[in-house]
Amino acid sequence: MTASPLRLGEIAERFGLALRGDADAVIDGVATLAEAGPGRIGFLANPRYRSQLADARAAAVVLREADADAWSGAALIAADPYVAFARIATLFERIPAAVPGVHASAVVAPGARVDPGASIGPLCVIEDGAIVEAGAVLGPHCVIGPGCTIGAQSRLVARVTLVQDVTLGRRVLIHPGAVLGADGFGLAFDRDHWIKVPQLGGVRIGDDCEIGANTTIDRGALGDTVLAEDVRLDNQIQVAHNVVIGAHTALAGCAAVAGSASIGRYCLIGGGAGILGHLSIADRVTVTAMSLVTHSIREPGEYSSGTPIQPNRDWRRNAARFKHLDELARRVGAVEKESKS
Repeated sequence: MTASPLRLGEIAERFGLALRGDADAVIDGVATLAEAGPGRIGFLANPRYRSQLADARAAAVVLREADADAWSGAALIAADPYVAFARIATLFERIPAAVPGVHASAVVAPGARVDPGASIGPLCVIEDGAIVEAGAVLGPHCVIGPGCTIGAQSRLVARVTLVQDVTLGRRVLIHPGAVLGADGFGLAFDRDHWIKVPQLGGVRIGDDCEIGANTTIDRGALGDTVLAEDVRLDNQIQVAHNVVIGAHTALAGCAAVAGSASIGRYCLIGGGAGILGHLSIADRVTVTAMSLVTHSIREPGEYSSGTPIQPNRDWRRNAARFKHLDELARRVGAVEKESKS
């Protein structure tokens, strides 16, 4: 990883992209197609923005072969320009190097185990029985509770709390404010009051997962809450106790998954979507934004629910008619029955 300028030919060679134009052009960053100027690479992934090529000032553009004739400047040809652009952008990402060691203000319990190659930032707390493996980075104010393990090369940006019995795989990235391993919402109602059900499980996070800011993942009631490898969670997501999320699945911001739901591999869950408890979702399912999943989904595909936005006057009129749907259905059924007799 580098933030230094690179030759366009070096970038093409590194990522196996076909190059058209000056291989010696110097690239010092990336930008959108509309904003890229000299020294910057832009990209065209959506044909809807093809017209922007006419006014683009980028030093080079990542695009498909089919769009290359619309651009006269230097180009990197890719089957998927957005994926190629994402890889190129990592070359210019500026992440301060972590210094191995424990900051003087951090508190590490005698029974914790911290690898010498890990970096523990200011005001962190690591409790008895916790393990921090080689190359892991804990930013300021992180709290690592008992029985927690942070895998090699994982990074907790700041103010991340692992409450209890949380196991992170390798190269896990957790953004500020996330809380993993808090008690699940387990309650039993006894006549006139609630009884708290002890939450005795943990949380297991696979390799290469990313967990967004202020996202919460509850520990299991008995078994563990599990995210398989390469799961990506956006900000402010709630994952309840004993949820299982399959590999390479992504959830957008403010989604909520209720207890003991199971989501398959390669799924996409849109922002604000809700999934009720104890349901199963098959592999390769897309749930669009603000949808509510009320029953298990057995087949791959795209699913939606809810009433589309419309002028308030129309919505109020239609909402008033919802209560008559059953009556209307019965009347239509009766007419159909009569017409067949």
